[in-house]
Amino acid sequence: MKTVFVTVGTTCFDELIECITSAEVTQVLRARGYERLVLQVGRGSFLPDTDSCSHISLEAYRFKASIAEDIQQADLIISHAGAGSCLEALSAGKPLLVVVNDKLMDNHQLELAQQLHADSHLLYCTCSSLTETLRTMDLSNLQPFEPGQPKNFANFLDKALGVR
Repeated sequence: MKTVFVTVGTTCFDELIECITSAEVTQVLRARGYERLVLQVGRGSFLPDTDSCSHISLEAYRFKASIAEDIQQADLIISHAGAGSCLEALSAGKPLLVVVNDKLMDNHQLELAQQLHADSHLLYCTCSSLTETLRTMDLSNLQPFEPGQPKNFANFLDKALGVR
């Protein structure tokens, strides 16, 4: 069953969870062949019911000891732009769409997403452009992120965030 895994890490990003479970987005996912949606909703106040999406099978939870199995089973990962979540998804070699929370002040997530996108490792958008991004995305253009290079990732983060 073709699966989308959505993670917000330990944050509260209700806007993403509400958007991804909307009828419009689930119709687009279904049209692209996805049949299952697994949500890790973190500390958010919105925990959708498993029968709230008519176009796609839905599972939702707040936290697990590890999301590694959900990542491995996913055909597409949609994540907030936290560095840890991005690294975990990219290290697994899965296609990644990052949704930047544009409501955050002093938001470095956008810089990280832009740099990883410029290097062709992921696609990114905001909640307001999620539907169109899902509708038009071409995952075949994504390049693998070389795993097992924590020093390179640290250097990359420094560069993306303007530390060096």
